[in-house]
Amino acid sequence: MSEAAFIPFNALHALALVARHGALGPAAEALGVTPGAVSQHIRRAEDRCGLALFERTPRGLVPTRALLGVLGDLDTGFAALARAQASLMAPSQDRNLLTVTVGNVFASRWLIWRLADLGAVHPEIELKLLTTGTLVDLGRPDVDCAIRFGAGDWPGVMAEPIGTHAVFPVCAPGLAERLKTPADLAQVPVIMDQASMLSWPDWLGAAGQSDLKLAGPTISDPALAFDAAIAGQGVLLALGIMAEYGLERGQVVAPFPTITHSKFGYWFATARGRELPARTRKFRSWLLDQMSACETRTQKVVARSAE
Repeated sequence: MSEAAFIPFNALHALALVARHGALGPAAEALGVTPGAVSQHIRRAEDRCGLALFERTPRGLVPTRALLGVLGDLDTGFAALARAQASLMAPSQDRNLLTVTVGNVFASRWLIWRLADLGAVHPEIELKLLTTGTLVDLGRPDVDCAIRFGAGDWPGVMAEPIGTHAVFPVCAPGLAERLKTPADLAQVPVIMDQASMLSWPDWLGAAGQSDLKLAGPTISDPALAFDAAIAGQGVLLALGIMAEYGLERGQVVAPFPTITHSKFGYWFATARGRELPARTRKFRSWLLDQMSACETRTQKVVARSAE
Protein backbone atom coordinates (compact mmCIF):
# COMPACT_ATOMS: atom_id res chain seq x y z
CA MET A 1 0.00 0.00 0.00
CA SER A 2 1.44 3.40 -0.98
CA GLU A 3 2.02 6.07 1.66
CA ALA A 4 -0.69 8.20 0.05
CA ALA A 5 -3.26 5.52 0.82
CA PHE A 6 -2.70 5.65 4.58
CA ILE A 7 -5.02 7.67 6.80
CA PRO A 8 -2.84 9.99 8.97
CA PHE A 9 -2.77 9.31 12.71
CA ASN A 10 -4.22 12.73 13.56
CA ALA A 11 -7.09 12.13 11.15
CA LEU A 12 -7.86 8.79 12.81
CA HIS A 13 -7.85 10.49 16.21
CA ALA A 14 -10.19 13.17 14.87
CA LEU A 15 -12.58 10.51 13.53
CA ALA A 16 -12.77 8.79 16.91
CA LEU A 17 -13.33 12.04 18.81
CA VAL A 18 -16.00 13.40 16.46
CA ALA A 19 -17.78 10.03 16.48
CA ARG A 20 -17.77 10.14 20.28
CA HIS A 21 -19.01 13.73 20.64
CA GLY A 22 -21.07 14.17 17.45
CA ALA A 23 -19.57 17.59 16.78
CA LEU A 24 -16.36 19.26 15.63
CA GLY A 25 -15.96 21.61 18.63
CA PRO A 26 -15.23 19.08 21.42
CA ALA A 27 -12.89 17.15 19.14
CA ALA A 28 -11.03 20.34 18.25
CA GLU A 29 -10.66 21.21 21.94
CA ALA A 30 -9.29 17.74 22.75
CA LEU A 31 -6.80 17.90 19.86
CA GLY A 32 -5.79 21.50 20.47
CA VAL A 33 -6.72 22.61 16.93
CA THR A 34 -9.53 24.56 15.26
CA PRO A 35 -12.85 23.00 14.19
CA GLY A 36 -11.81 23.77 10.62
CA ALA A 37 -8.71 21.62 11.05
CA VAL A 38 -10.83 18.74 12.36
CA SER A 39 -13.13 19.09 9.35
CA GLN A 40 -10.08 18.85 7.08
CA HIS A 41 -8.95 15.69 8.90
CA ILE A 42 -12.36 14.12 8.22
CA ARG A 43 -12.29 15.06 4.54
CA ARG A 44 -8.74 13.73 4.18
CA ALA A 45 -9.73 10.42 5.80
CA GLU A 46 -12.81 10.08 3.59
CA ASP A 47 -10.70 10.83 0.51
CA ARG A 48 -8.07 8.27 1.48
CA CYS A 49 -10.52 5.42 2.12
CA GLY A 50 -13.04 6.41 -0.54
CA LEU A 51 -15.99 6.24 1.84
CA ALA A 52 -18.36 8.63 3.57
CA LEU A 53 -17.59 8.28 7.28
CA PHE A 54 -20.19 10.69 8.69
CA GLU A 55 -23.73 11.68 7.87
CA ARG A 56 -24.30 15.44 8.21
CA THR A 57 -27.62 15.74 10.08
CA PRO A 58 -29.44 18.46 12.08
CA ARG A 59 -28.43 16.50 15.20
CA GLY A 60 -24.76 16.73 14.27
CA LEU A 61 -22.27 14.38 12.67
CA VAL A 62 -23.46 10.77 12.84
CA PRO A 63 -20.97 7.95 12.08
CA THR A 64 -21.81 5.81 9.06
CA ARG A 65 -21.91 2.02 9.26
CA ALA A 66 -18.37 1.83 7.87
CA LEU A 67 -16.97 3.98 10.67
CA LEU A 68 -19.07 2.32 13.37
CA GLY A 69 -17.52 -0.99 12.38
CA VAL A 70 -14.03 0.16 13.37
CA LEU A 71 -14.75 2.54 16.27
CA GLY A 72 -14.14 -0.19 18.85
CA ASP A 73 -10.69 -0.86 17.41
CA LEU A 74 -9.89 2.85 17.32
CA ASP A 75 -10.96 3.36 20.94
CA THR A 76 -8.94 0.33 22.04
CA GLY A 77 -5.88 1.56 20.16
CA PHE A 78 -5.99 5.09 21.52
CA ALA A 79 -6.59 3.79 25.07
CA ALA A 80 -3.48 1.59 24.71
CA LEU A 81 -1.45 4.56 23.47
CA ALA A 82 -2.66 6.68 26.41
CA ARG A 83 -1.62 3.96 28.87
CA ALA A 84 1.80 3.69 27.24
CA GLN A 85 2.30 7.44 27.38
CA ALA A 86 1.15 7.59 30.99
CA SER A 87 3.60 4.83 31.92
CA LEU A 88 6.48 6.66 30.25
CA MET A 89 5.61 9.94 31.94
CA ALA A 90 4.85 8.51 35.39
CA PRO A 91 8.43 8.61 36.78
CA SER A 92 8.68 12.35 36.11
CA GLN A 93 5.22 13.27 37.32
CA ASP A 94 3.96 13.88 40.83
CA ARG A 95 2.26 10.60 41.78
CA ASN A 96 0.06 12.45 44.29
CA LEU A 97 -1.34 14.99 41.80
CA LEU A 98 -4.96 14.02 41.08
CA THR A 99 -6.59 15.76 38.12
CA VAL A 100 -10.39 15.58 38.06
CA THR A 101 -12.58 17.08 35.35
CA VAL A 102 -16.00 18.10 36.66
CA GLY A 103 -18.94 20.30 35.69
CA ASN A 104 -19.35 23.71 37.29
CA VAL A 105 -22.61 22.82 39.04
CA PHE A 106 -21.30 19.73 40.83
CA ALA A 107 -18.09 21.54 41.73
CA SER A 108 -19.83 24.57 43.23
CA ARG A 109 -22.89 22.88 44.77
CA TRP A 110 -21.34 19.73 46.18
CA LEU A 111 -17.61 19.10 45.84
CA ILE A 112 -16.16 22.42 46.95
CA TRP A 113 -17.83 22.16 50.38
CA ARG A 114 -16.12 18.83 51.08
CA LEU A 115 -12.55 19.47 49.98
CA ALA A 116 -11.43 20.11 53.55
CA ASP A 117 -12.57 16.60 54.46
CA LEU A 118 -10.69 15.14 51.49
CA GLY A 119 -7.57 16.95 52.66
CA ALA A 120 -8.02 15.61 56.20
CA VAL A 121 -8.52 12.02 55.06
CA HIS A 122 -5.89 12.06 52.29
CA PRO A 123 -3.43 14.89 52.96
CA GLU A 124 -1.03 13.33 50.47
CA ILE A 125 -3.37 14.01 47.50
CA GLU A 126 -2.88 17.28 45.63
CA LEU A 127 -6.18 17.93 43.88
CA LYS A 128 -6.44 19.77 40.56
CA LEU A 129 -9.97 20.51 39.32
CA LEU A 130 -10.73 21.09 35.64
CA THR A 131 -14.20 22.67 35.75
CA THR A 132 -15.86 22.73 32.34
CA GLY A 133 -19.19 22.20 30.67
CA THR A 134 -17.66 20.12 27.87
CA LEU A 135 -16.64 16.46 27.93
CA VAL A 136 -12.89 16.17 28.39
CA ASP A 137 -11.17 13.21 26.71
CA LEU A 138 -10.43 10.81 29.58
CA GLY A 139 -7.77 9.10 27.48
CA ARG A 140 -5.50 12.10 28.04
CA PRO A 141 -2.51 11.19 30.23
CA ASP A 142 -2.91 14.40 32.28
CA VAL A 143 -6.50 13.58 33.37
CA ASP A 144 -7.16 10.93 36.03
CA CYS A 145 -10.95 10.82 36.24
CA ALA A 146 -14.17 12.75 35.81
CA ILE A 147 -17.46 13.38 37.55
CA ARG A 148 -20.04 13.53 34.76
CA PHE A 149 -23.78 14.09 34.55
CA GLY A 150 -25.84 11.95 32.20
CA ALA A 151 -26.94 8.35 31.65
CA GLY A 152 -23.46 6.85 32.08
CA ASP A 153 -23.20 5.53 28.52
CA TRP A 154 -20.20 7.41 27.13
CA PRO A 155 -18.06 5.49 24.57
CA GLY A 156 -14.67 4.35 25.81
CA VAL A 157 -15.55 5.22 29.42
CA MET A 158 -16.02 3.17 32.58
CA ALA A 159 -18.78 4.88 34.58
CA GLU A 160 -19.87 4.11 38.15
CA PRO A 161 -23.08 5.75 39.45
CA ILE A 162 -22.73 8.20 42.31
CA GLY A 163 -25.76 7.92 44.55
CA THR A 164 -29.24 6.73 43.63
CA HIS A 165 -30.32 9.71 41.46
CA ALA A 166 -33.26 10.54 43.74
CA VAL A 167 -35.38 13.44 42.42
CA PHE A 168 -37.89 15.69 44.21
CA PRO A 169 -39.11 19.34 44.20
CA VAL A 170 -37.48 21.99 46.39
CA CYS A 171 -38.33 25.62 47.03
CA ALA A 172 -37.76 28.46 49.47
CA PRO A 173 -39.48 28.03 52.88
CA GLY A 174 -41.80 30.99 52.26
CA LEU A 175 -43.10 29.55 49.01
CA ALA A 176 -43.55 26.13 50.60
CA GLU A 177 -46.21 27.61 52.88
CA ARG A 178 -48.48 27.83 49.82
CA LEU A 179 -48.03 24.15 48.96
CA LYS A 180 -50.32 21.81 50.88
CA THR A 181 -50.64 19.14 48.17
CA PRO A 182 -48.91 18.53 44.81
CA ALA A 183 -51.99 19.99 43.07
CA ASP A 184 -51.00 23.39 44.49
CA LEU A 185 -48.04 23.46 42.08
CA ALA A 186 -50.48 24.78 39.47
CA GLN A 187 -50.86 27.95 41.58
CA VAL A 188 -47.18 28.87 42.00
CA PRO A 189 -44.25 29.46 39.62
CA VAL A 190 -42.38 26.29 38.64
CA ILE A 191 -38.80 26.71 37.44
CA MET A 192 -38.05 24.90 34.18
CA ASP A 193 -34.36 23.94 34.17
CA GLN A 194 -33.57 23.25 30.53
CA ALA A 195 -30.19 21.66 31.21
CA SER A 196 -30.99 19.24 34.05
CA MET A 197 -32.73 16.44 32.03
CA LEU A 198 -34.90 15.73 35.09
CA SER A 199 -38.55 14.94 34.32
CA TRP A 200 -41.44 16.87 35.87
CA PRO A 201 -43.96 14.54 34.13
CA ASP A 202 -42.38 11.51 35.85
CA TRP A 203 -42.56 13.16 39.26
CA LEU A 204 -46.10 14.44 38.73
CA GLY A 205 -47.19 10.95 37.68
CA ALA A 206 -45.74 9.47 40.87
CA ALA A 207 -47.54 12.17 42.87
CA GLY A 208 -50.87 11.38 41.19
CA GLN A 209 -51.02 14.64 39.21
CA SER A 210 -50.19 13.57 35.64
CA ASP A 211 -52.53 16.14 34.05
CA LEU A 212 -51.34 19.13 36.10
CA LYS A 213 -50.28 22.18 34.06
CA LEU A 214 -47.13 23.92 35.28
CA ALA A 215 -45.87 27.39 34.42
CA GLY A 216 -42.90 29.49 35.44
CA PRO A 217 -39.49 30.84 34.40
CA THR A 218 -37.27 28.84 32.05
CA ILE A 219 -33.55 28.85 32.92
CA SER A 220 -30.76 27.18 30.94
CA ASP A 221 -28.10 27.21 33.68
CA PRO A 222 -28.65 24.65 36.51
CA ALA A 223 -26.70 26.73 39.03
CA LEU A 224 -28.84 29.79 38.31
CA ALA A 225 -31.98 27.65 38.47
CA PHE A 226 -31.06 26.57 42.01
CA ASP A 227 -30.26 30.17 42.97
CA ALA A 228 -33.71 31.15 41.68
CA ALA A 229 -35.30 28.49 43.91
CA ILE A 230 -33.37 29.78 46.94
CA ALA A 231 -34.54 33.33 46.11
CA GLY A 232 -38.18 32.20 46.15
CA GLN A 233 -38.71 32.55 42.39
CA GLY A 234 -40.34 29.15 42.02
CA VAL A 235 -40.32 25.41 42.71
CA LEU A 236 -37.41 23.46 41.21
CA LEU A 237 -37.20 19.74 40.47
CA ALA A 238 -33.78 18.82 41.86
CA LEU A 239 -31.42 15.90 42.19
CA GLY A 240 -31.34 15.08 45.89
CA ILE A 241 -27.57 15.04 46.28
CA MET A 242 -27.33 18.52 44.76
CA ALA A 243 -30.06 19.89 47.03
CA GLU A 244 -28.58 18.46 50.25
CA TYR A 245 -26.43 21.50 51.10
CA GLY A 246 -29.36 23.90 50.72
CA LEU A 247 -31.74 21.59 52.59
CA GLU A 248 -29.45 21.22 55.59
CA ARG A 249 -28.99 24.98 55.88
CA GLY A 250 -32.65 25.84 55.44
CA GLN A 251 -32.15 27.66 52.13
CA VAL A 252 -34.72 25.36 50.56
CA VAL A 253 -37.17 22.74 51.78
CA ALA A 254 -38.79 19.69 50.17
CA PRO A 255 -42.54 20.42 50.36
CA PHE A 256 -43.66 16.88 49.41
CA PRO A 257 -42.47 13.38 50.43
CA THR A 258 -42.73 11.87 46.92
CA ILE A 259 -39.34 10.87 45.46
CA THR A 260 -38.68 9.49 41.98
CA HIS A 261 -35.44 8.21 40.47
CA SER A 262 -33.96 9.36 37.18
CA LYS A 263 -31.66 7.47 34.81
CA PHE A 264 -29.73 10.73 34.61
CA GLY A 265 -27.39 11.56 37.42
CA TYR A 266 -23.75 11.86 38.40
CA TRP A 267 -21.12 9.24 37.58
CA PHE A 268 -17.50 8.62 38.50
CA ALA A 269 -15.84 8.11 35.11
CA THR A 270 -12.43 6.90 33.92
CA ALA A 271 -11.00 5.83 30.57
CA ARG A 272 -11.95 2.25 29.76
CA GLY A 273 -9.02 -0.13 30.21
CA ARG A 274 -6.87 2.29 32.19
CA GLU A 275 -5.24 0.97 35.36
CA LEU A 276 -6.15 3.36 38.17
CA PRO A 277 -3.30 4.69 40.30
CA ALA A 278 -3.59 4.75 44.09
CA ARG A 279 -4.58 8.45 44.18
CA THR A 280 -7.58 7.79 41.90
CA ARG A 281 -8.71 4.73 43.88
CA LYS A 282 -8.49 6.71 47.13
CA PHE A 283 -10.51 9.58 45.68
CA ARG A 284 -13.18 7.21 44.34
CA SER A 285 -13.52 5.51 47.74
CA TRP A 286 -13.74 8.86 49.53
CA LEU A 287 -16.28 10.15 47.00
CA LEU A 288 -18.58 7.13 47.37
CA ASP A 289 -18.39 7.31 51.18
CA GLN A 290 -19.28 11.00 51.11
CA MET A 291 -22.12 10.38 48.70
CA SER A 292 -23.61 7.60 50.84
CA ALA A 293 -23.57 9.86 53.89
CA CYS A 294 -25.03 12.71 51.83
CA GLU A 295 -27.95 10.58 50.65
CA THR A 296 -28.71 9.38 54.17
CA ARG A 297 -28.84 12.98 55.42
CA THR A 298 -30.94 14.08 52.46
CA GLN A 299 -33.57 11.38 53.01
CA LYS A 300 -33.90 12.44 56.65
CA VAL A 301 -34.19 16.12 55.75
CA VAL A 302 -36.85 15.39 53.10
CA ALA A 303 -38.82 13.35 55.60
CA ARG A 304 -38.67 16.18 58.16
CA SER A 305 -39.52 18.87 55.60
CA ALA A 306 -42.62 17.03 54.45
CA GLU A 307 -44.01 16.46 57.95
